[in-house]
Formats: sequence, C-alpha cells, structure tokens
Amino acid sequence: MNTFKILFKIVVFTLICMQSNFVSSQETLPIYSDYLSDNVYLVHPSAAGIGNCGKIRLTARNQWAGVQDAPELQTLSFHTRLGYNTGVGAIIFNDKNGYHSQKGIQATYAYHIEMGRIDDLNLLSFGLSFMYVQNSVDETSFVIPDPVITQIVQSRSYVNADFSMAYHNNGFSSYFTAKNLLLNARNLYGDNEPLNLRRYLITAGYYFGEGGSVQFEPSIMAQFVERTGEKFADFNLKVYKNLSNAQVWAGLSYRKGFDGNNIEELTYFTPILGVNYKKYMASYTYTKQTGDFLFDDGGYHQVTFGMNVFCKPPRASGCPNINASF
Repeated sequence: MNTFKILFKIVVFTLICMQSNFVSSQETLPIYSDYLSDNVYLVHPSAAGIGNCGKIRLTARNQWAGVQDAPELQTLSFHTRLGYNTGVGAIIFNDKNGYHSQKGIQATYAYHIEMGRIDDLNLLSFGLSFMYVQNSVDETSFVIPDPVITQIVQSRSYVNADFSMAYHNNGFSSYFTAKNLLLNARNLYGDNEPLNLRRYLITAGYYFGEGGSVQFEPSIMAQFVERTGEKFADFNLKVYKNLSNAQVWAGLSYRKGFDGNNIEELTYFTPILGVNYKKYMASYTYTKQTGDFLFDDGGYHQVTFGMNVFCKPPRASGCPNINASF
C-alpha cells in the first residue's frame, strides 16, 4: 500500500471522528437552534412546565442534503405543569452521524417559585434532568476496506444529568444550565475518551410589544465547553405578527465561535419561519454554515410540529414561552 493511500485513509477517518465529536457523539443531545421554535425545554430543563400550556414538540433535522449518511436528528418532547409549583418533562431522541449513532431518553423534574403577586409574572425556576444514552458505532461498511478500521462495531450506554435555573419577570426571560454534570463517557474506543463533557449555557431575552399587532423578541445564548475551552454565542431576533385567528412569526439566529481562530471558528446563519394556529404550531428552520473551513457546503434543514395541551388562562404578561398565543 503506497504512502498516499495510507495518508488518505488516516485523513478521512480523522475527519469522520472530528465531525462526529463536534456534532453529536460527545453530547447527550446536540444543541442546535431547536429552542427558537418554541422549544426552550430542549436546552433548559428549568423550562419544564413553565408556561400556561403543556407542550408536545416533534422535530426532524437533516444536515448536508444529498450527502450519504449525512447527520440527522429526531426529537420528541413533552413537558407540563403538575399542580401549582411542579413541572415534569421527557425527551426521546435519535441522533445519527455517519457511522455513529445515539439514542436516548431524558426525564426532568422542575420546581417553580412565585416571587411576587399571583397576577404578576415574577418566577424563579429550578430543573434537574437525568438521561440514559445508548451510543453505537458500526464501520463495517467503511468506504476504504481496512482490517483495523472496518472491524469496529461497538455499543455502549451511559447516564448523565443536567441542572438548570431560570428567572422570568414580565417580558424578561433568563436561563442558566450546566449540562453533562456526571463524569461519564461513551467508551466506544476504549478508556481514552474524555470523561468531562460539561457544557454551560446562559440565555437571556426580552419580549417587546405585548398587546400590539407586532412583537419583537431579541435574545442571546452563550455556551462554554469546559474541557476544550470552546465558546459560542447565538444572537437571535424573533418577530411575531398576530392575525385574526393565528400568529405568524419569523426569526434570525447568528451563531459565532470565539476561540481566536479566524479560519476554523464556527459561524452559522439560521432563518426560521413559523405559525401558531389554535393549539397547533409548525416551523421550518434552515441553517447555513459559513467560513473558510467547512465539512460541506450544504445546508441544514429542520421542521418542528407541536401541540399545546392542558392549557390554563395566560399570565398577565410574559414571553411566548410563558404564554401560548392561541
């Protein structure tokens, strides 16, 4: 076997591992822009049962259309309020990325504390999630036959936990979440994989124009990966328009990495379109990666469908995550 062929195999295999680590394999649940489709609970456990309605949400995401074995993700989530202070929720997810895949289930308990009068929104919330994840790798169909690479068939499971806090005051919303608190790893490739998968997220936003025909909601979400020191931030803006029996909305998210490397820093643009009709919602998201270092020039497509259940009268004021519009 010539040197070029050996180097080619090493590069391809390394890129697949890098790609898998970056997108999904080291995360219990990958963090994209799903939360902007009225699905904050996917990111922050303290959002479980926080609003006046229980929420069922189904998402399907496909990346790099036209590429064989392109990354894809499906999630089914539900959360609701039980009684006065308690919220519960659950997420089932299926995440596939080339030769790697993971399936998992997450269960959440949240507790909400009223900090002011009952007719005002002044709410402090705490949430704790536990998840079980089954990771698999099957490279028997690797494009370049090799007795070392193509014999890798592994399946491992592990558990982890997230802790979250939230504070809402009228149109203001904020969240803090520490993800993957337990020192557990996939161990698909032995004992050398990192145990520290911790990631910290902070979200803050404000909802303007309540009561008018058009509302605006700017927000920001910052992420920090403890082991690698990676830093990201999402800069978001959503606009809502009320119609006679529905609400349409549009959003734009810009995700930027802040690692000091101008070539490889992460940069995403994500436009979002959605509609709420009675107790139903639907949205479409398209994400485009930019920059000089790309795995592929294709886009990322996602659809979300949802239904609100067990609805109660809305609060006096609050962001859409608190008060369902219809």
